[in-house]
Amino acid sequence: MKPLLINTSDIHGGAARAANRLHNGLQQIGINSKMLVQKKTSNDNSVIGQEATIKGPRASKWNFISVTRYLIDRLPLIPYDYRNFQQIDWSPQWVPNNIHRKVNQVNPDIVHLHWICQGFIPIQEIAKIKQPLAWTFHDMWTFTGGCHYNGTCDRYKYECGKCPQLNSTTEKDLSRWVFNRKKKYWEEIDFTVVTPSNWLAKCAGSSSLLENKKIEVIPNGLDLQKFKTIPKEEARKTLNLPLDKNLILFGALNSTQDKRKGFQYLKSAISLLSNDLNFEAIVFGNATDESQLDIPINFMGRLPDNMLNSIYSAADAFVAPSVQDNLPNTIMEALACGTPSVAFDIGGMPDMISHMKNGYLAKPFDVEDLAKGIEWSVEQDQRKKKLSENSRKYVEENFELTSIAKRYADLYSKL
Repeated sequence: MKPLLINTSDIHGGAARAANRLHNGLQQIGINSKMLVQKKTSNDNSVIGQEATIKGPRASKWNFISVTRYLIDRLPLIPYDYRNFQQIDWSPQWVPNNIHRKVNQVNPDIVHLHWICQGFIPIQEIAKIKQPLAWTFHDMWTFTGGCHYNGTCDRYKYECGKCPQLNSTTEKDLSRWVFNRKKKYWEEIDFTVVTPSNWLAKCAGSSSLLENKKIEVIPNGLDLQKFKTIPKEEARKTLNLPLDKNLILFGALNSTQDKRKGFQYLKSAISLLSNDLNFEAIVFGNATDESQLDIPINFMGRLPDNMLNSIYSAADAFVAPSVQDNLPNTIMEALACGTPSVAFDIGGMPDMISHMKNGYLAKPFDVEDLAKGIEWSVEQDQRKKKLSENSRKYVEENFELTSIAKRYADLYSKL
């Protein structure tokens, strides 16, 4: 079996990390997996793509071709809201290329698409791939008219138009055009959809674009030899963090700037926390110093992978107050390191957080309940110990990397 996993980047971003982990998991079970990417950052010889060495948009590493394709792909957005030209998560995916020829050169027996935006693979090109096709969704883009997360809009279920993220009041706008292009080029393609969360499967199944497609749920996997619990005191000393505080951790790629990640809710919830519990915060990712909280903050910036075990293990609770999310890698990583998680009961969170067993699921967007969950997670030493044990055990039972790779291998054998 020779699957080719295709993703915009090999290791930068949540989808890339999930795809790359699967790629490694497949190799660990003896499958000759390769990756094809637009931006290569790793030194992995089984990843095919042009090296990314320059800084570009969105705090990422790019190469000249990827920057050029990304910017050209976004040109149709200019008439709608130029101020959001660089920041809005919205992808037309129209710039032509001949990626199917590259696929044929690699000669895989399975093509497994992942996240292909930022101008990498245009909508029309997918119809030219002739190998058996699986597609793992990492957000909603594949079944919408261009947005990556729909917010409160449900027009993706029908045919889009009047896109609120474009501030459009026109039925036949860019979102309708993108939606119709997907329908035109993909309606006759036979591909199997995989979603990492049950929530995303339900959303995908409700879109008229995928009404005839088979949808399976397979979660992302995690290498539990790399992500593991280390003693809290040791972790805190390594990172020069206080030993006598309750530390709550928050982090994402653009942790404090991305509204979807919910830093604004964390900020409100922290203002409600009891002073008696002696909290401090740790924030990692592309945060800004202006993102202040009512408790002391330890800004860690972007951390190398070999520091993640320490930062997760140092915390008493990981807080992920996302407004909308699929199956965040950060929560899975925190749980694997024995750190319980607190989140709103939205999206794929219930797939990872078992309420009051390995964390706390707060009522959606209720900051008082979010604060209650944070306090509940840390206020009793015996409970903290049990939550930590349950967190690790839950990941071992549900997300161990080679067991997830075997589920994909079984799927490939049926394509």
